[in-house]
Amino acid sequence: MLIIAATPIGNLGDATGRLRTALEDATVVAAEDTRTTQRLLQALGIENRPRLIALHDHNEKARAGELAALAASEDVLLLSDAGMPTVSDPGYAVVAAAVEAGVDVTALPGPSAVITALALAGLPTDRFTFEGFAPRKAGERKTVFGALASEPRTMVFFEAPSRLADTLAAMAEAFGADRRAAVCRELTKLHEEVKRGPLDELATWAAEGVRGEIVVVVAGAPVRVVSEADAVAQVLRMVSAGVRLKEAAAEVAAETGIPSRELYRAALAAR
Repeated sequence: MLIIAATPIGNLGDATGRLRTALEDATVVAAEDTRTTQRLLQALGIENRPRLIALHDHNEKARAGELAALAASEDVLLLSDAGMPTVSDPGYAVVAAAVEAGVDVTALPGPSAVITALALAGLPTDRFTFEGFAPRKAGERKTVFGALASEPRTMVFFEAPSRLADTLAAMAEAFGADRRAAVCRELTKLHEEVKRGPLDELATWAAEGVRGEIVVVVAGAPVRVVSEADAVAQVLRMVSAGVRLKEAAAEVAAETGIPSRELYRAALAAR
């Protein structure tokens, strides 16, 4: 089978017993960086030396079928450098190929920068969306953040320290300077830090320079309080502009909190 295993995101003490057992028993390991995996084996005191196959962003698509076929005849352990493979890390193509080939796939849960940051941010956790890394180019970043401006769920992003200040400033412009957020730095490590506050204040703080691996958590947009009649009128305006009724109802529902099914039925009747 294909075994997806989460590795520590900083503190080696977070390595689970199941991960240790899997590393001790593994004969084949597909690793984002084989050198990182070798260091992990040494740090955890694992004497087993499995066959290591490099699986990174540049070769994942080419090797996905090969690894899926290999997992049909023996266990293949899939690792990223830190956290859970496939989540902004290599692995998705291999999992998809294995599923398509009918190969069993299982996971060994463990550390996750996304969930850890979400828990620490002090922002709503009942609904959230993971957006990965923000675009590098300013124009693309503006477009993406503009599309997320009305997103009601808490949003989680990864970001590089060199781009953090620019990203936070772009978020403040798109989401509003007073939108609450948290910058989580070096999670589970010695210098772990969580900086909370409005986006404009965080952007100013980050401009002084920030180091380490970073997760940004941003509060969702506040739900607008509108009457159902106004919401239906908005749906109808969107339909007149060429948006499909179902899509218009879903978008307005996300902004207002009124169930999309109710808006769909009311708009259909009004037409």
